[in-house]
Amino acid sequence: QVQLVESGGGSVQTGGSLRLSCAASAYTYSTFCMGWFRQAPGKEREVVAGIYTPTGNTFVADSVKGRFTISQDNANNTLYLQMNSLKPEDTAMYYCAHGSRRICLGLRFASSYNYWGQGTQVTVSS
Repeated sequence: QVQLVESGGGSVQTGGSLRLSCAASAYTYSTFCMGWFRQAPGKEREVVAGIYTPTGNTFVADSVKGRFTISQDNANNTLYLQMNSLKPEDTAMYYCAHGSRRICLGLRFASSYNYWGQGTQVTVSS
């Protein structure tokens, strides 16, 4: 069982920055991929970014490419999402997700993740 706790959300103006953190109870030998997803009211959940924990290889969605950066601190079991140049359309609940080696078939797929955090709200005003 892996517990994920997100933090760092808040309200900012357009062009502002936030850094989200996701503290995992443990990175186990089975941890293979970690990701960030978001869901805005009335919209489907979408992938934001993901990282393969053994290699550090990343995926970033086109909608945030060049503005968001995903990173990890394996020593402290923490995942980060640095968000710059925020736009109103980035407003959503952001979720951290963990996927084991057994099910992680691609960073962009929600089905690759078997544990999810409770989310942290990001609101960007114009």
